[in-house]
Amino acid sequence: MFEFIPPGTRWFDLDSPFPMKRGGALHGARVAYETWGTLDADRGNAILILPGMSPDAHAASSAANPAPGWWEWMIGTGKPIDTGRWFVICVNALGSCKGSTGPASLNPDTGKAYRLDYPDLSIEDGADAAAELVRGLGIDQLACLIGNSMGAMTALAFLSRHPGVARNHINICGAARALPFSIAIRSLQREAIRNDPNWNGGNYDERTYPENGMGMARKLGVMTYRSALEWDGRFGRVRLDSEHRDDDEPFGAEFEVEGYLEAHARRFVHHYDPNSYLYLSRSIDWFDLGETADGDSVQALSRIEGVERALVIGVKTDILFPIQQQEEIAAGLRRAGTETRFLPLPSPQGHDAFLVDAERFAPAVAGFLRTLAHAELLADKVA
Repeated sequence: MFEFIPPGTRWFDLDSPFPMKRGGALHGARVAYETWGTLDADRGNAILILPGMSPDAHAASSAANPAPGWWEWMIGTGKPIDTGRWFVICVNALGSCKGSTGPASLNPDTGKAYRLDYPDLSIEDGADAAAELVRGLGIDQLACLIGNSMGAMTALAFLSRHPGVARNHINICGAARALPFSIAIRSLQREAIRNDPNWNGGNYDERTYPENGMGMARKLGVMTYRSALEWDGRFGRVRLDSEHRDDDEPFGAEFEVEGYLEAHARRFVHHYDPNSYLYLSRSIDWFDLGETADGDSVQALSRIEGVERALVIGVKTDILFPIQQQEEIAAGLRRAGTETRFLPLPSPQGHDAFLVDAERFAPAVAGFLRTLAHAELLADKVA
């Protein structure tokens, strides 16, 4: 009922049972994915993209679904992730409502949606599911693993738990652990959903969807996805036109920035499953790669094996995953022996810059992948 699966989605069946890090297992689970480009005969040109919390697997248009994807300007023939050179896979996060098995999916034991019977979800579960997909496609080693936002966390878990499955890595606006500020924001988002009477302990339907709670959660999120600098530049103190104000409502929306947040929330509610939001949000808060190294994230990163080169990109105006977290990732990967470039970008758009700032992100990603292609060409000549 609350799954929102785009046309062109493909599925991969996970091992059954599929064990979860915090206990329990999924039976008959699957992950949703899409692909672009052609896999080489030696299966050595594959790139896996791990997206953030809310996107589906439709990162770019395709013959199966010509609608623009959420990273349309990044993926395609002649684009930074050039599908004339690379075979690109994008997987929807486990626990999502966009095709992969999540709380909105049918529980085979009951024939009804899992809802809160879904097992506790961890970032590591998503990493394991993605690694299983890669192997299931007959790919022994990825040419590059790319993760952004929550997907960048998942990528680090992937590299740590499945050494040698990716030769190279691009980490975009990622983190090796959740920090208190971002935990606090997500806690408020979950509280808004849970306190909506229509949430009803996870038992809602289309008629009783917790619209107010989801709208508030989305507004809180959008506030942190962009920077104060951008809010000021885009909206300033401009007030809403009279036709967009309800002057009869006490303390109603008066400024354009309030109208923007309301419009964003309206586009989101009824297009995302509230229980999936709760599960995925909490999985981000729980994530701490340092759990594998007595709480030391850099030490945990230094134990990652098999990654030859890495590009770590951060945004100086990011308040959700602040720039010091990308610095930490780069430092840890260097200690692991990975040839690592750290690129702090001055984008004004904050955390979501990787979705909109093509001027800065496109050259960075394209340049790194060209370097990989050149290195592989030289290696082939030497061989």
